Amino acid sequence: MAYIPPHKRHSVDAGDRTPSPVPPPSSVLPRFSKALSLCSHKTNKDRRDGGKIIYAASSISRWFPTGDPDDATLRLEPFPCEPIVRKSGAMPFVLTGGAQVDPKHESQWVSIAQRVAPDIVAAARSAREGLEPETEEIRLSFVARIGKIFFHGSSVSLDSIRKAAVADSDSRNQVHKSFYTNVPIEYMEEIEHAIVPKIGFVFDSEKEHYHVKVYDNHRPNSTISCKCTVVKDGELEIQKIELNDVRHLVVDVSCLCKDIDMRLMMSTKRILKFLNDEEQSGINDLIKSAIVDPDVKGGLRWPLGKESSAERFSLVGVWHTKYKAFRGRSMTLRLRHANRYDYKTLMGEVANEVTLKLTGISEQLRDGDVKSGSLGDMVQEAVKLILSKF
Repeated sequence: MAYIPPHKRHSVDAGDRTPSPVPPPSSVLPRFSKALSLCSHKTNKDRRDGGKIIYAASSISRWFPTGDPDDATLRLEPFPCEPIVRKSGAMPFVLTGGAQVDPKHESQWVSIAQRVAPDIVAAARSAREGLEPETEEIRLSFVARIGKIFFHGSSVSLDSIRKAAVADSDSRNQVHKSFYTNVPIEYMEEIEHAIVPKIGFVFDSEKEHYHVKVYDNHRPNSTISCKCTVVKDGELEIQKIELNDVRHLVVDVSCLCKDIDMRLMMSTKRILKFLNDEEQSGINDLIKSAIVDPDVKGGLRWPLGKESSAERFSLVGVWHTKYKAFRGRSMTLRLRHANRYDYKTLMGEVANEVTLKLTGISEQLRDGDVKSGSLGDMVQEAVKLILSKF
């Protein structure tokens, strides 16, 4: 029998197509409760795959809902999500209920900004300490993401969630949760064609990339990500080589007044500036062996025996991403379609993702010119935009 590479065994055909989000009624966009059919459930567990998440030793993680966490009308409801059920045997939960408050009311975004501003200042100070830029270029960024918060595990309860909402310590120790970023394609189109003009953003760029995730046995705690474009002859050309982002602050907010939730996140991106001859040769061999194939998950496949190089480097994942960026005064909105494949789990994922890059805040954090008052005003502006317009 002819050899069939792993990507072909799991190609996107009619019999094995990853389900897309179910379109919501146009009258109630966005409607996550009618759109979730895929899940991306990742933890900071050490593992050899392209989805590894790294938290700084001094990282801060918070979760809280809009409104009063002790509200008697709050409830946890199971949410059908087939991939999660298949992995864990149980459905995740979402938080619902709470007093109905107008999301456009000023108290909503003011309270969120006041609560997170001190954490942003502390996390930024910690992120700038102990950096070693000799071999890496470090870029600090602050973003807001739109999605849905899932709670997991048989022990999850309103009591544990209420404790997590007011905890001074890391909320990851209080409750098991994940942030799901896949939104309906109809919602993406609504943002692009209706919301973007209303908020005064202008088209900035449209790009397509392949991200090849590589395990290096000399860096067992990191994943190398090669950001590539396709050149005229159909081969990949490396644009940038990065290590895992390091997260310094994650604030998840359950927006009970809306159908979407929000994540505010500060991280540092590590770009490799120098590669020795062995690294250059091994990584280039992997990239040059890649074959662009739109019929496979992740968009790339490799010939038999070419999934590793120099007895040091091996493939752990591949992403094919396309995005449009729209620029505002101090923010950039990015609408991204991502097609991912994980070589360890042999599972693919397709997602439509909305990210607001808070460039004005990021510049202040990088410069070290951080004052809680002015920073709070900028966070308030971003949260107001999401709650009142998205």
